[in-house]
Amino acid sequence: MKAQTSNTPFPRPLARRALLGMAAAAMLAGASLPSLAAEDAASYPSKLIHITVPNPAGGTSDVLARLLGKELSEMFKQPVIVENKAGANGQIGAASVAKSAPDGYSLLLLDMSVLTIGPSVLPQLPYNPMKDLAPIAMPAFSPHLLVVKKDLPVKNIDELAAYAKKSGKPVSFGTPLASISQLAGILLAQDRGFEFNIIGYKGGSQALADLAGGQIDSAMASVIATNQLVQGGKVKAIAVTSAKPFAATPGVPTVASQIPNFVTGSWQGLLAPANTPPAVLDKLQDAVQKIVARPEFNKRLLELGSEPTSMTRQQIAEWMKTETQRWGKVVKDNNIKAE
Repeated sequence: MKAQTSNTPFPRPLARRALLGMAAAAMLAGASLPSLAAEDAASYPSKLIHITVPNPAGGTSDVLARLLGKELSEMFKQPVIVENKAGANGQIGAASVAKSAPDGYSLLLLDMSVLTIGPSVLPQLPYNPMKDLAPIAMPAFSPHLLVVKKDLPVKNIDELAAYAKKSGKPVSFGTPLASISQLAGILLAQDRGFEFNIIGYKGGSQALADLAGGQIDSAMASVIATNQLVQGGKVKAIAVTSAKPFAATPGVPTVASQIPNFVTGSWQGLLAPANTPPAVLDKLQDAVQKIVARPEFNKRLLELGSEPTSMTRQQIAEWMKTETQRWGKVVKDNNIKAE
């Protein structure tokens, strides 16, 4: 299947030029800074910490950043502020942090698919996620839910595949184009031997609204984005993309139980500019892991439709490499491009 690429959520030519110009200006500014000596972890932090969320306020990353920022502020006895810097499907905010001073005071919190898909769909990306950003922690994971309109006569992915093969028209699948949800939907359909009719949207919330209204057949989005609609009976969940049954979606079967190792979703990562002193990265990693381990924080994550993760910095770097290769192949095989 060759996926459609109209109505892409990625930057138009003017926005792309703005992204390139901003990154170039940031690199020039960074080049003028004196070389930073490694800061003693015992004295870090000694001033305000700035967390950039490259998405609008109210989304998953924004909510998590504010929860985490509050905890870090109390732990470090320093102010932590969160700034939303949306645009270019997350790339403007990510690029701004990648080119910031590597001192531990400019951090990035985002859905990691921005970094693992970006290089494949945006070959002129003005920064390299693997080289220009240093992982700190992966505080939370919210798997995708595959949801269908409430009157579609299917209860699981095998029934969906059978319905799609017997139906006189392809099953429609609403998704932001060149996104992790589109790629995951394509991969799932190919494994089950059918094709989705991809319907492109500027945002996942618009696709879910049309699904609830019965205008499209199916969609895939994080549990955080979809579970309220499922619980309200507006849409029907037929599969979750976690490795094992997910606590926030009891009774929903996993895709992995039928397609081994099929795990996708919204992995929320905290990162810093590359060359940030390792002692500072270690201190931040330890702080986040302690926060995430707290029962009250775990409870709040579950309420949001997420679960905590405990990857180390090194494990996250390896995960990024693997995921970039994985989705790069799907992008190439299906000729997916961002305009």
